[in-house]
Amino acid sequence: MFERIDTVCLTVSNLEESSRWYQKLGFKVAFKGEGYQVFTIGNSGIPLTIEEGNVASPDNSTYPIFFTNDIKTTYVNLKEKGVEVTELKDDGDNTFFDLYDLDKNKLQVCFWE
Repeated sequence: MFERIDTVCLTVSNLEESSRWYQKLGFKVAFKGEGYQVFTIGNSGIPLTIEEGNVASPDNSTYPIFFTNDIKTTYVNLKEKGVEVTELKDDGDNTFFDLYDLDKNKLQVCFWE
C-alpha cells in the first residue's frame, strides 16, 4: 500500500523567509510548488517540505507524507479498514489525501510523477 516516507512537512508562517532560513542551514531547494517548497538535506533520501499556513491552527503539526504508486486503491483500502480520511485532492503537482490515527494525528498520502 505505501512505498516509502516521501517527506516530512512543517507549516511555516512565511514561506520565503523560512526558505531563506533553511537554505542558510545548507538545505537545497529541490522543488517549488504553490505555497510550499521541498528541500534536500545532505545525502538523505527523505526531503523536508515547508508549507505556508496558519501556524496557530490546531492542524499545525509536523506530519509524515507517505508515497504510494496507486493512490486510488490505497484510498479505498484505508476507507474499507475504517480509517478516517479526507477527500482526494489534486494541486496540479500531487494527488493526496490526509488520514488520521486513533489520536487524531495527521498523516498524508501522496502520488506524483
